[in-house]
Amino acid sequence: MSLITVRAAAGKLGVGYSTLKQWIYQGRVRTTQTAGGHHRISDVEIDRLTTRRAPTAPTAARQPAAAGLIVALSGRNRLRGYVEEVRSDGLLGQVRLRIGDQTLTAVITGDAIHELKLRRGDDAVAIIKSTEVKIARELDAPAEAAPPRKRRRARRAK
Repeated sequence: MSLITVRAAAGKLGVGYSTLKQWIYQGRVRTTQTAGGHHRISDVEIDRLTTRRAPTAPTAARQPAAAGLIVALSGRNRLRGYVEEVRSDGLLGQVRLRIGDQTLTAVITGDAIHELKLRRGDDAVAIIKSTEVKIARELDAPAEAAPPRKRRRARRAK
């Protein structure tokens, strides 16, 4: 079993260094500490974090008798994360999902929040189905630009 640094583990997991550090402080990631107090993560823990969990069969107590288990879904854009915040007010609710170092906010019905039993800290999957996707690129921030030079006016001969 080899141990790697938090920065290397963040690269393997595809999340930001600060995100992984927060997960460690929250107890979501198991680490070993060096004599100097630095965190190291084992390959086994990396595998645990990257493997997909098998869906558990619903129990009769959690599901109504008429509800079925979804075994496949046509949506391909699935983003796994954890619920950072849940707000519900009447008909609509807002769910904020943390995916790596990004945040996704979804507005769904209050009934859906209650049916899914969404709570802060739960694992969840956002499934995005859209007819239009826009892609953009950001420009690099320009270096400190020099102030514009003043032009000299040509003197006219009289």
